[in-house]
Amino acid sequence: MHIRILAILLCGLAQLGLLIYIPATAAETSMLPAEQPFIDLVVVIKSERVMYLYADNVMIKSFPISLGKQPLGRKRQSGDQRTPEGAYVLDWRNPNSLYHLSIHVSYPNMRDRAWATAHHVDAGSNIMIHGQPDYDDEKRSGDWTNGCIAVSNRAMEFLWQHIREHIPIHILP
Repeated sequence: MHIRILAILLCGLAQLGLLIYIPATAAETSMLPAEQPFIDLVVVIKSERVMYLYADNVMIKSFPISLGKQPLGRKRQSGDQRTPEGAYVLDWRNPNSLYHLSIHVSYPNMRDRAWATAHHVDAGSNIMIHGQPDYDDEKRSGDWTNGCIAVSNRAMEFLWQHIREHIPIHILP
């Protein structure tokens, strides 16, 4: 399974035209080193419903995720219930989110805006990585967001502590 995940990751990064070095042992590492480094890359593989966290080219942790209610395909416009695909940046945080905590994904990028402009639609915005709703006690499962990437509140707290602003996030099909 680790080889399949690594192959999907490498294919997706190649499709995006991104070049990063991933050591052969990366998929085997799943625990944080004692110094608990800051995450410097987030990779989401939508088809696997998993978020992988990297520090210094080593995958150190992964979390299960939920996506938009229409998870197949890249986000094209506001209201399509899809989670974006592409290269983005985690650019700001919301400590007062209705979904526990949230970190903003820089969607739409230039490619997304160009497509939306060419098709005379609003690309949408405000895509976040976030936890579960704080406004009720219902624990959500499956794909339930409006296009965001949801994790457990415990995972969100980990992300909040270990992700600085302006790090890359690659969202792959």
